[in-house]
Amino acid sequence: MSSEGRIFRLSISERRGTRKHNIDSALIWKDYGIVGDAHAGTKKQISLLPFESFDKLQNELLDLKPGDFGENITTIGLNFGAIKVGTILGIGDEVQLSVIEIGKECHRGCRIREITGDCIMPREGVFAKVIKGGIVKVGDDIKLIHNYQISRMGIGS
Repeated sequence: MSSEGRIFRLSISERRGTRKHNIDSALIWKDYGIVGDAHAGTKKQISLLPFESFDKLQNELLDLKPGDFGENITTIGLNFGAIKVGTILGIGDEVQLSVIEIGKECHRGCRIREITGDCIMPREGVFAKVIKGGIVKVGDDIKLIHNYQISRMGIGS
């Protein structure tokens, strides 16, 4: 895992609380999110999850695919352990995201948690707001542009 990876899949859904379907490219607007996604315009404009985490929950009763956890961007090769709140992620040549939250409470009726007894989104899901928009596509590079570290004085650098 490194500070650079790539987009493995892009996913959107028209309604909240439903599985997302995969798309080849997406238009991302500043302070909004992915055009056409139900979470656009909310506080958590874009969600990311590492594809490497899917293996942790593979089960013969589930055929887990990118988008099944509700994530917009499924990455491959990116070190999620290095991502902190305040981290700036760059995608392709244009898009920049600012990480605002890591993890979330799993919603009631989570089919994945019911079958496997676990869900990775509460631990490994990353939520971001869009600080610079543009077009992204599957295969685009994604990298840590700036990673805020909290010093002893509590100041990010």
